Amino acid sequence: MLRALDLKIEPGSTAVLGPSGSGKSTLLRLLNRLADPDEGTVRFHGDDVRSLDPLALRRSVLLVPQLPAPLPGSVADNVRYGPGLLGRSIDVAGPLRMAGLDPDYAERDAARLSVGEQQRVMLGRALALDPEVLLLDEPTAALDERAKEGVERTLAALPCSTVLVTHDRRQAERLATRVVELAR
Repeated sequence: MLRALDLKIEPGSTAVLGPSGSGKSTLLRLLNRLADPDEGTVRFHGDDVRSLDPLALRRSVLLVPQLPAPLPGSVADNVRYGPGLLGRSIDVAGPLRMAGLDPDYAERDAARLSVGEQQRVMLGRALALDPEVLLLDEPTAALDERAKEGVERTLAALPCSTVLVTHDRRQAERLATRVVELAR
């Protein structure tokens, strides 16, 4: 739960640190309207997010959850999903490369990939929509060291602004230009 938070998130990379229960994941949900505040205002480009179409907002401010949740089918099916909903076609190679996966992964069954590879598929799926902001909820929490390093390299090179929730201060310092710490 968040209380008395007054925060301006600038373009670029921001990390949010804090103990469990401090409201880190809640903050991400508020930023793309998966939840609305009980009081106060969340603004995006000066507009109260409650005045914006939630689906349009979520195409600009995309949440990549902590645990990968690939859709049934191939990696390419996952990457094409969002653009397909908008009637757009996309070359999956670009988002896969940006997410740190070789385009050869496109025809693999997404459910049969390692957790680290699935996390990158989630990034590719989000990047296929060309978001303005990516909200990343503990994107390396379930990964071994090697997979974590690979995902971190990917995150450091993303072409959009990011808000990264993490418990790892060193990761926050490696990946973000600003660090916000929430207290419980």
